[in-house]
Amino acid sequence: MNRIADITPADAASSAHRSPYFSAEHELLRAQVRRFVNTEIKPKAAAWEEQGYVPREVLRRMGNLGFFGIRYPARYGGSEMDTLATVVFAEELGCSTFGGVAITALVHTDMASVHLFNAGSEAQKDKWMPRIVSGEVITAVAVTEPDAGSDVKGIRTVARRDGDCYVLDGAKMFITNGVYGDLYCVAAKTDPSGPPSRSITMFIVEKGAPGFTVSRALDKHGWRSSDTAELHFEACRIPAENRLGEEGRGFYAIMKNFQNERTVIAAMAIGEASAAIELTLEYVRTRKAFGAPLWQKQAIRQRLAMLAAKVEAGRQLVYHTAWLATRGIDATKEVSMIKAYCGELVNEVMHDCLQFHGGMGFMRESTIERMARDARVQAIGGGATEVMLEEVAKRL
Repeated sequence: MNRIADITPADAASSAHRSPYFSAEHELLRAQVRRFVNTEIKPKAAAWEEQGYVPREVLRRMGNLGFFGIRYPARYGGSEMDTLATVVFAEELGCSTFGGVAITALVHTDMASVHLFNAGSEAQKDKWMPRIVSGEVITAVAVTEPDAGSDVKGIRTVARRDGDCYVLDGAKMFITNGVYGDLYCVAAKTDPSGPPSRSITMFIVEKGAPGFTVSRALDKHGWRSSDTAELHFEACRIPAENRLGEEGRGFYAIMKNFQNERTVIAAMAIGEASAAIELTLEYVRTRKAFGAPLWQKQAIRQRLAMLAAKVEAGRQLVYHTAWLATRGIDATKEVSMIKAYCGELVNEVMHDCLQFHGGMGFMRESTIERMARDARVQAIGGGATEVMLEEVAKRL
């Protein structure tokens, strides 16, 4: 396998969207990710669904190909690309039809390691970023708790200063990469009695830190190839130098990165929806009922046509939102729109595509059955649809 920079223009041309938003470099990336998906994920990931995680050698291969450093500086082994490149990566991973594999990689690249990169000291970044980019170290972000999801201010995990250490106590829930991750970016309250928006601080916690345990691996409805954990901190002592940024600035860091996280999830959802329509078209053109292929039924053709139109509309809004971000324009409203729209749309698409597969769509052996399970969380994780619509409403 070649790194991103080694892909030829011919490779890129085969996957080009002919979109005004993307450069030749973006299309080179698209071609490389698509090639990896087709050769390294689709033929093998069914086994990963059974074992409950993506093998580390696969993640290291992705790192070696440059996929984990798309947005990071060259000094760490990155490619120094932009938000549009992230969208390309997420969309193509979504097309793999294995949501668990996609989210394993995307949490590492765009939801967890970004906290270290954005708020970390030069010493912290020099220590960790090269290994993060190479895939040697896999990251997780631990914000969500049993009683606090999108309501970040409601977290109860606390961190108190004790000499040259911080001591963490609390629990985290639904943490992607939480079972097999190496490095955790953890949110905790350093001033429980202070204003909620100024009481949260982010910390780096390494696997094996005293007092830090993975309570249990969680058994999920979908994303079965993604390891997800409940974490427990009991008198967990970490060096004070593991604090990310200033005390009390964690809430703002989390809110800032939510914009990137939600853009990534929307792009991933568009990839999933596109793949579902493609495989359903193949099925209905060959599956016969009442003496003719299902494609001959007007109701099926028109529903698929309308779904395709909705997905294309969502795709273009995702691209435009990412383009705004590359220009430093505040796109909070647009990001909230695409997270809500794409999270609901991918579930609409999966519902109809499974329906058109008939009884086979209900069987665990069918791709669409797995995709329908994986898609359900897209309207929940990273900001539930209802939360996103409230963000949009505030800005109308």
